[in-house]
Amino acid sequence: MTIFQRRSPVSFSATPVKTEKRDNWTVVLEYEGEGIGPWLIDLSHKNRWDLQGGDMGTIKPWGFSLPETPGNSVCKNGMLINRMNLTQASIWHLSADDLSEPKGSAYTETTDATVFLALVGRYVFSITEKLTSLDFLDPENNAPFLLQGPISHIPCQVVALEKNKDSGTILLTCSRGYAHDMTHAIFEAGKEFGLCPAGENAFETRLKGKNK
Repeated sequence: MTIFQRRSPVSFSATPVKTEKRDNWTVVLEYEGEGIGPWLIDLSHKNRWDLQGGDMGTIKPWGFSLPETPGNSVCKNGMLINRMNLTQASIWHLSADDLSEPKGSAYTETTDATVFLALVGRYVFSITEKLTSLDFLDPENNAPFLLQGPISHIPCQVVALEKNKDSGTILLTCSRGYAHDMTHAIFEAGKEFGLCPAGENAFETRLKGKNK
């Protein structure tokens, strides 16, 4: 039986010091010299789905109710569900725990077709201000929430998972083919703030702290 290795479209110019094999991915848990952040973290190995249906009110993925209003998101037990419009939602599995595959034609897995990044820590909103006109600091939006629009001119789904005065967590996904240009643009925007790569452990620590 042939086992196909799954590869992230993201490549950081940093040395991994801890890795793990998971579902045919090589997941970097920690890079050398991560420091205290802010960090850019590759989460492309985490499962993601697009969900479409004519009656979204009757669909409950893994028993979770969908947000009713487009732009709203819900994060529970490592599952992030984002309402895109009246007939569509995106589902991102943030936890490292195993998860059963959803059943039904309404679900389309997008994991291998997209890149998935987390921008975490201090100054993340200062960094995004250099990349997009999307307003993450609008007081009307309480985290988590979804914005759809361009980051560095590339169409993206972007979720503000955590929004504090001086720090936050921003997740973004876009077409896999833009991975190199997207990461280059983010690192250039974050250079003055000390942005550096980090592994999955940095994200897991942040996620656990948020869910306490």
